[in-house]
Amino acid sequence: MELGFVSAILAELSLDEVLAFAAAEGFSTVEAMCWPVGAADRKYAGVTHVDVTAFTQTQADDIRAACDRHRVSISGLGFYPNMLDPNPSVSEPAIAHFRKLIVAAPLLGLTTVNGFVGRDWTKTVDENWPRFLAVWKPLVKLAEEHGVRIGIENCPMLFTRDEWPGGKNLMATPAVWSRAFADIDSPAFGLNFDPSHLVLQDMDPIGVLERFRGKLFHMHAKDVRIDRAGLEQYGRFDFPSRWHQPRIPGYGEIDWGRFMAEVMRVGYDGPVCIEVEDDTFGKSIEGSKRALRVARNILKPYFGG
Repeated sequence: MELGFVSAILAELSLDEVLAFAAAEGFSTVEAMCWPVGAADRKYAGVTHVDVTAFTQTQADDIRAACDRHRVSISGLGFYPNMLDPNPSVSEPAIAHFRKLIVAAPLLGLTTVNGFVGRDWTKTVDENWPRFLAVWKPLVKLAEEHGVRIGIENCPMLFTRDEWPGGKNLMATPAVWSRAFADIDSPAFGLNFDPSHLVLQDMDPIGVLERFRGKLFHMHAKDVRIDRAGLEQYGRFDFPSRWHQPRIPGYGEIDWGRFMAEVMRVGYDGPVCIEVEDDTFGKSIEGSKRALRVARNILKPYFGG
């Protein structure tokens, strides 16, 4: 396994600066964010460390040279919009851009791209399903043609009023994963697994690893703190923003020793990238770097030399 981080938290830095920081701090890989250049529509979005808009082999070669120079790899290309948004002016550009990630990845010598499947949050899973298949079957086929695997992060994207009642990402639970993998049966379609999103839903993030061991393409390392006082006040049917807090690994509910032991037991040997959405370290670039260093120190013993 390789220990890395998600580049979104270092939005102020160029890719070369991100790789230099990673090298200096003992990280071996980075998931590079590939949002279209422009304004972000939500927190941690809109970060462009690799611009795939009109990507060329020359650009790819320059990035590969930078990775070689710093001795830090790119674990995958990341872009996390809502590709099933009911507004075509949102969904169609997102789908088109995700296709560009798939095409760009092999130019960089990469085999993984990560994202959300999306969802019309006003509709049920069943009501979303025909559109999910219509959008994602062609995307997975394109990935197969380019030798790329798609890792879907299991975040429900259901935290605030704007995402209520269904959330903006269908693939948030094992039941939906099973259905999706049955209907899109492809070795190019799997998970970018984040254990914190199961804890948020009062689910076990460890026991599920065995069942989906063959679909674990990439991992995010993020923790979550459940505010029990807030939960007692508002209940789980109210907005999760009222009763949870994203934390770095080791500062929340997850037993990382047990989790990493099971990750190794089921044979996962890919990247584990720390995702920082923890404001307790501050919102400055120095606070972000400190959060990455602390999380690294907590997880590093599980990665050996």
